[in-house]
Amino acid sequence: MITSPPGGFVGPVKRSITIAGHQTSISLEPVFWSALERAAAARQLPLSALVAQVDALRVREPEPANLASALRTWLMVEAGQAE
Repeated sequence: MITSPPGGFVGPVKRSITIAGHQTSISLEPVFWSALERAAAARQLPLSALVAQVDALRVREPEPANLASALRTWLMVEAGQAE
């Protein structure tokens, strides 16, 4: 049997982040923001620097996903949950 996540299901939260000197807004669910913050801390990077690194990888793709999707995908692979 599965259960709801702690705090229930929560929709996306929009944040503004500066990437390469430009402001961008990203909408992610709070669990993804928390995971990104932990990943940045583990790498001793500011959150914006980690997002910029994922963005740099994303734009090299032949058909880049949007940034929020790229971040979610990167986090899932990072956590070892994606196939």
